[in-house]
Amino acid sequence: MPIYPIGHQLTILETVDSSNNYAMGQLQEQKAVHGQVYFALEQTAGKGQMGKQWISEPASNIMVSIVLETRQLAHSDQFYLSMAMALGCQRWFGEYAGDETRVKWPNDLYWRDRKAGGILIENKWLGPEWQFAVVGIGINLNQTSFPETPRKAVSLRQITGRKMDLLQELRLLCQTLEYRWQQLLNGKHKEIHRDYLLHLFGRDQLCRMRKNNIVFETRILGVTETGELQTRDSLDRQFKVGEVEWL
Repeated sequence: MPIYPIGHQLTILETVDSSNNYAMGQLQEQKAVHGQVYFALEQTAGKGQMGKQWISEPASNIMVSIVLETRQLAHSDQFYLSMAMALGCQRWFGEYAGDETRVKWPNDLYWRDRKAGGILIENKWLGPEWQFAVVGIGINLNQTSFPETPRKAVSLRQITGRKMDLLQELRLLCQTLEYRWQQLLNGKHKEIHRDYLLHLFGRDQLCRMRKNNIVFETRILGVTETGELQTRDSLDRQFKVGEVEWL
């Protein structure tokens, strides 16, 4: 069975609770194939990291779920996939927004100190076999007004001053994601990890974090190949995803 590139099939959903839920449902019914993209114009219950909700104006932003067949990947490739998809988003966004575009651990997209997007990957297993990943991506494209939150948001339109074509930009994003996907398939793990560290938000800077209601400052050193954040203050520390909260 041929493996087609990311974006070879595009399904536009006028409104849906969550494009990730929809894509996972299509997988369960064996109606989805590798590289298929489900593009939601409106989500009523979009998903973010750690159970948070992703809120977006209808038909203003990129809200997609991408189906990837992962049978050929190792279990240890799970964070490499996360890094690869984040780097694909960073490269596309950075073409417009410049080198201030960063990946915030584990896989948020940032421009300067503002959040521009996020990624949520959900996996489908059959026993020990990693069959598919559904890569949910939300990126602020044309929205210009955002609710007040501690993490201020930004869109590409706010940065560039021009309205972007949703479908055209989605096609370009799919190309940069495909490039990184091919890197992963071809075993370019060191290159993926190197580039992730190169574009890591807050690297070599002091950041405030909270763990178990204790707030502390620590310097970001890097991220391990399995996804643990490495920091240093009075101690060398290592945190798993979800173990600490950025402040």
